[in-house]
Amino acid sequence: MGIQTGRRVGVAFVGMGGAVATTAIAGIETIKSGSNRLDGLPLAGVPVPGMADYKDLVFGGWDLNGDDLASAATGHGVLSRDDIESGAQALKGITPWPAVGSAKFCKNIDGANRIVAKDHREAVSVIANDLNRFRKESNLDDVVVVNLASTERWPDLSQAVLNSAEAFEKGLDSSDESISPAMLYAYAAIKSGVPYANFTPSVAADVPALLELASELNVPVAGKDGKTGQTMMKTVLAPALKARSLHVDGWFSTNILGNRDGLALNDKDSLQSKLNTKGTVLDSILGYPVEDHLVHIHYYRPRGDDKEAWDNIDVTGFMGQRMQIKVNFLCKDSILAAPLVIEIARVLDLAKTRGDGGVQEQLSTFFKAPMVKNGHGPEHDFGKQQRMLFDWLGVH
Repeated sequence: MGIQTGRRVGVAFVGMGGAVATTAIAGIETIKSGSNRLDGLPLAGVPVPGMADYKDLVFGGWDLNGDDLASAATGHGVLSRDDIESGAQALKGITPWPAVGSAKFCKNIDGANRIVAKDHREAVSVIANDLNRFRKESNLDDVVVVNLASTERWPDLSQAVLNSAEAFEKGLDSSDESISPAMLYAYAAIKSGVPYANFTPSVAADVPALLELASELNVPVAGKDGKTGQTMMKTVLAPALKARSLHVDGWFSTNILGNRDGLALNDKDSLQSKLNTKGTVLDSILGYPVEDHLVHIHYYRPRGDDKEAWDNIDVTGFMGQRMQIKVNFLCKDSILAAPLVIEIARVLDLAKTRGDGGVQEQLSTFFKAPMVKNGHGPEHDFGKQQRMLFDWLGVH
């Protein structure tokens, strides 16, 4: 379980009513009720002084859907009714706070549980007040924000408002349309001294303006786009193929999923944001461009959260002989993602207690497009990422 700290840490989810958040909360509530099943939690049993225990996590957050979490979880179909009735009854008493939404940034996802604010500055104030209230009402020692909201379209990163903290402040005052909901949450968290993680492909704390602010205020930030299934397998397999000098001629990837994430990605602009984070991994690991690296994502409603990731890998070996590798990963998307979100929150909280602010590169193992501190290219090799995390944790 880890070393008991007795510190109560709040985890505020953006997209609290989604499949990943409800699964994460249900899992922790099940542990609190006495379960000793810690499967899937990468840092379970890793004793790290100062790291919050799973049982000391408290949850809150925002969602455009105002249903209580038990109803939301039932609708997602990840958890069985027995799961909700037995260990996760606390879901029935939790409802999300009103959220910021924008049809301009995410076309296919909307809801009535919306923050009513006249401009960006007021929306940020509401988010910051929510965090402060959460801390006080739940008697928390610290809070972490994790973005699990639906994928937004890719913004124009050349806009001046996104490239300096000063310009961003002015953009908030003028409600600049280049500032997305994800950026509003990131800004509110950073200004409140609250660590922030982006588990989505959306652009958020990784714009220069917010990186500057996080560094200046020494607030830990991490992201982006959680690495759960297909890309995780790529970052495991590609280093092995490189080590055996098997040249990757092509890598064809297809995903089908039918949950709310899939619905958001059914919009071409949101889909492009996802493809932007999935497409750079192979070239970085292998050291050469894989010209025929194709990635397709399809929304297929009947599949729900039971995602299928299918890969065909063409390789050339000794004496120019060509071979193929097939990988078919039939997974539950949220069952893979939820424990990673929990561990990210715990590590970010630990970073804050250590006084380690700015980009938390040691969390690269959990992301498809890891944020880095000094402008160098991100490390994608899964083994090297794991060593980076454990070195930072002080585990050998």
